[in-house]
Amino acid sequence: MIRMLLRWLPAVLVLACRPSTPASTGGTDPALTSELTRQLDRSADDWNRGKLDGFMSDYAHDSTTTFVEAGHVRQGWDFIRSRYAPRFAAGASRDSLRFEEVAARPLGDRHALLTARFILFRGGHTTASGPFTLVFERRTDGWKILHDHTSSDPR
Repeated sequence: MIRMLLRWLPAVLVLACRPSTPASTGGTDPALTSELTRQLDRSADDWNRGKLDGFMSDYAHDSTTTFVEAGHVRQGWDFIRSRYAPRFAAGASRDSLRFEEVAARPLGDRHALLTARFILFRGGHTTASGPFTLVFERRTDGWKILHDHTSSDPR
């Protein structure tokens, strides 16, 4: 019994002394956060320039992509696009968008969880804001949103 324990002891010590990584601790990953922040910044720029197709390019173009808002779960890229389209129509009022408090952590090799806050503003005043959570999948054409859960702060 002691021989068996001594034979496995080096392997146990190596595993026990291994430094933790964001993926192993469930913490945020600075490199991933930076990468997805750049994507969100581009998305906000598309929003602010009235480019619906650019804004929608971050969502997985699937019927199973989910969007949660105001207590309802909706499915499908087409639904999400139809929800945003009126804000991009000619003459529509669309406040400017920015994102804050962005933090991302890996969920394995191909998935990530992102939390952040959206801020809609006009004339230096916040018109709407709230936290949101996105689940991303890394695909051949980049990170795509599989799930979007957005909440608005009470006004």
